[in-house]
Amino acid sequence: MENLLTIMIFIPLIAGLILMIFLRGDDAAAQNNAKLLALIATLATFLTSIFLYAGFDSANTDFQFVEDRDWLLGFSYKMGVDGISILFVLLTTFLMPLVIASCWDVKHRVKEYMIALLFLETLMLGVFCALDLVLFYLFFEAGLIPMFLIIGIWGGANRIYASFKFFLYTLLGSVLMLVAIIAMYVDSGTTDIPTLFLHEFDAIPLEVLGIKVTGGLQSLMWLAFFASFAVKMPMWPFHTWLPDAHVQAPTAGSVVLAAILLKMGGYGFLRFSLPMFPIASELLGPVVLWMSVIAIIYTSLVALVQTDMKKLIAYSSVAHMGFVTMGIFTVNQQGIDGAIFQMISHGFISGALFLCVGVIYDRMHTREISAYGGLVNRMPGYALVFMLFTMANVGLPGTSGFVGEFLTIIGVFKVNTWIAVFATSGVVLSAAYALWLYRRVVMGDLIKESLRTITDMNLRERAIFTPLVFMTILLGIYPALILDVIGPSVGLLVENYEKSISVYSHSILSFSKH
Repeated sequence: MENLLTIMIFIPLIAGLILMIFLRGDDAAAQNNAKLLALIATLATFLTSIFLYAGFDSANTDFQFVEDRDWLLGFSYKMGVDGISILFVLLTTFLMPLVIASCWDVKHRVKEYMIALLFLETLMLGVFCALDLVLFYLFFEAGLIPMFLIIGIWGGANRIYASFKFFLYTLLGSVLMLVAIIAMYVDSGTTDIPTLFLHEFDAIPLEVLGIKVTGGLQSLMWLAFFASFAVKMPMWPFHTWLPDAHVQAPTAGSVVLAAILLKMGGYGFLRFSLPMFPIASELLGPVVLWMSVIAIIYTSLVALVQTDMKKLIAYSSVAHMGFVTMGIFTVNQQGIDGAIFQMISHGFISGALFLCVGVIYDRMHTREISAYGGLVNRMPGYALVFMLFTMANVGLPGTSGFVGEFLTIIGVFKVNTWIAVFATSGVVLSAAYALWLYRRVVMGDLIKESLRTITDMNLRERAIFTPLVFMTILLGIYPALILDVIGPSVGLLVENYEKSISVYSHSILSFSKH
């Protein structure tokens, strides 16, 4: 079907515009109508993405469902998906109906809340489908605005500080990326992403401000893109905005932030850093590997001393993203397969963990770990669901959390044994903080008077968790569901990368002989 991608991407935007223009009033009926339309729109988007996936040929490494139209000032509106991006599209469309359902009890400015979430879905899908640099940048940057509003309007007591910190951190990195995009256009004469894959950017060493830059123009552009993607993921030490944003964001905002928005950084590394700047990636990759290990160990230790549940899970997200960047920059099949699998799996698991926090926060209005204890006595269903996602977060075999970490460590082991050893210690630390959290909140006797009347999950909450439980277990026992889709595209990425490195090595060798 023609224009299927465009239809899928803009269904939420159109629904948001309908809400903005036609829905009036803020009474209970208007609020319910806003939530209902948002839910229908996100479900329609998910259904469209299923049609997209059904027609996708995973054996074909080219971009599929490509739409290419003249757009603005010579740039094009070009959309398409390959074996890597199709999974992030599905992750986004799968989670957004659950996100809408999770904020069904919201009473404050409901229409605006739904509009922000719908606009955000369109912008996130645009990032994963854009095949033009300018278009990618516009979607990438515009996504900051609804998230900034979600944190700043519907967040906690310190929401203004957290929202501005989130906005300024991510905007600063993206300004450098814009400079690199302009430089790429000047050098290549195009902003078409598939064409840029074939363009060889200069890697001859040059001198900038008296400093010799190995890898030349490639290294400078790689660093500019890295600044944006490292903040977005976020990598250590660019992660300090994330805990504040998560703690202050409403539950729906935390789910979107952890499950989808953080993945844009990893996707950017796969889409731009490796295929377009292979020489710079080879030169600077070892630094990223060690930064990733530090992130895994350091943020895991920080998570151990947290007293706020959301902040603990936020630091856990930084640690798990450390496995992602580590896997990507091994640049081998197992490492990148593991990194992508980890991102998809983390989308389900981290989203579910923030929803778990939201369930008890809605009842008790506190996220302090010390306020809970013995919930299993009053909330056995909740205790079971929370246990499953805690175990998945730890990487228990049989859950999706295990597959990504296992593949990543195998990929890293082929590159650097010491990094693999240190990274494995992060798995042990994750078990420590996750099980510590679960024991403090769920296990033991119910001794706090305030918890004696707490109720178990209702039907809506069970319905939200059911698909997340299903996907976490399904991907844990049948990882081929993802690996078969990404395998050919990742194989082509690795093959082209190795060819570029080989050509560069031969040219350097020839130059040194002469």
